[in-house]
Amino acid sequence: MDHQMVQSIVEEVVLQLHQAGKPTPSVPIGVSARHVHVSREHLEVLFGSGYALTKKADLSQPGQFAANETVLLAGPKGSIEKVRILGPVRGATQVEVSMTDAVRLGYRPPLRESGDTKGSSPVTIVGPHGSLYLTEGLIIAQRHIHMTPQDAMVFGVKNGELVSVQTSGKRSMVYDKVLIRVSERYKLDMHIDTDEANAALLATGDAGNLVQSSDDAG
Repeated sequence: MDHQMVQSIVEEVVLQLHQAGKPTPSVPIGVSARHVHVSREHLEVLFGSGYALTKKADLSQPGQFAANETVLLAGPKGSIEKVRILGPVRGATQVEVSMTDAVRLGYRPPLRESGDTKGSSPVTIVGPHGSLYLTEGLIIAQRHIHMTPQDAMVFGVKNGELVSVQTSGKRSMVYDKVLIRVSERYKLDMHIDTDEANAALLATGDAGNLVQSSDDAG
């Protein structure tokens, strides 16, 4: 089935949903704990020359996995042990933590989209073979939703757009400024950190609904 045919089918489904007055599908939520993305060079510094990550479990996004390997993060006020590395290796090393984690380390990292580490906080990473000090690379990840282009059409959003997501339950909450990230490589999933999940008593596998764009929310 070619892309044009898929697009036509999705557009027809969206039209039928609107005509029937039915809401668009919910978004599955994944809670992202503190973790490290590591470059090939830094992996070898931490674990030894020629070292390769070993898979512990697949993640929600195709091709991504939680590795068996963990490291220690250190800052001016404290450290955090057994922080998991996520694979595969990347072009640059990046550490994502919650605000609670950052306070424990003694830093106030910026809120950033994954990959945007310029001018972010420093951090020390310690592995079994060696350690390294990053002058930048520690961030708090902006909450976001991974989508395929077909998902984006169903929800009526585009890459880079900011939306709001309503959750339900005993501590229902509206998350605003949720970044939409669209790629054929993605699978539908909203990522929030542990602080955000704990505030709403959410766990991986829960779901939310897009309610409006953040721009419209004022």
